[in-house]
Amino acid sequence: MSAGAIIAIVVIILIIIALLAFVVPRMRARQVHRARERELQGRRDQVAGEHHAEAESRAREAEAAEQKARLAQKSAERERAEADLHRERANMHERGMADDELIEDHEREKFSGVAGSEARDREGAPLSDQDRAESARTEPPPAVENDRATGRREGGETVADDSAARDREAAAADRESAARDREGRPR
Repeated sequence: MSAGAIIAIVVIILIIIALLAFVVPRMRARQVHRARERELQGRRDQVAGEHHAEAESRAREAEAAEQKARLAQKSAERERAEADLHRERANMHERGMADDELIEDHEREKFSGVAGSEARDREGAPLSDQDRAESARTEPPPAVENDRATGRREGGETVADDSAARDREAAAADRESAARDREGRPR
């Protein structure tokens, strides 16, 4: 082999070594860079997955807490309603409007004069003598029985006749009361 061929081979080998010296580190750097990117992406995915799982868990806990709060609110409303019911029952008992709940059937005669016998107004307060007198004027006398089927009473008069008469009596009583008030006389 000639000296020119040997020099050419040596130059080619030096070029290959130079190329390998520059290219191999760059290739390794790219591989390292890609490995780091893959590792970082793996960590990102792992942390994001943990956060998603935690978010779902917290959302379930929040839903459960909201459900418990709704149940507690319904329970509080029910308790309030129960308290109102007991308050109303207490008011009825205080006013004597629920005495029938306190007296057994066999005790009805025993308590007939005292249990709920006192006349009361719409709010349950006992009526005064004056109020009793006014209500007696507007109510039909108990001796006149109403035949509900025919609308007639004893003596042939109709229920409508009786209510018209009551209306006239009430209007006359009102006029008389107004006249007394104008004159300053007591009733």
